[in-house]
Amino acid sequence: MSLAPLRSLFLLAFLAGALTLGASFYLEYGALLRPCFLCQIQRVFLAVFTLINLVAAIHNPRRFGIYLYGGASMACALLGAITAVRQVLLQNAALDQPADCWPSVHYMIESLSLWQALQATVKGTVDCVEINWTLFDLSLPEWSLLFFVGMLILGSMQFSRLLISRHLRPARQ
Repeated sequence: MSLAPLRSLFLLAFLAGALTLGASFYLEYGALLRPCFLCQIQRVFLAVFTLINLVAAIHNPRRFGIYLYGGASMACALLGAITAVRQVLLQNAALDQPADCWPSVHYMIESLSLWQALQATVKGTVDCVEINWTLFDLSLPEWSLLFFVGMLILGSMQFSRLLISRHLRPARQ
């Protein structure tokens, strides 16, 4: 089994990430939606994921490089999925909790240290619970979660193909 199709998977992941990143910039600058701090963190994971897959597609690595690039891109997808899950949970819990108990991103930047701002972000901010755009009744964090889960599935396909090709390789004599 050839490793050439694995390069195509890196290219596919790069194209999906680039399109998603472009859509997020369009929603911010074209549709004038203001991203919250968790959205910006997800965008950073998305940008790093996209860059890793671009480098991997250009580099055309051997087996060790495929493991390295694949593991790094899956780590970014996993971290992005975790932040998206946190935001979805915050949005669903927002109905039970008053939104004004969380600080805004503007307040965090001006008056908190980096560690305190990160803790407040994990707890949630006012901006993170607002649902101001949906498509097919799914909010942006839900779409983000679907993307990251899809990329995790693509990465696991990549690793499974590597493992299968390794086991099917004829023994050397």
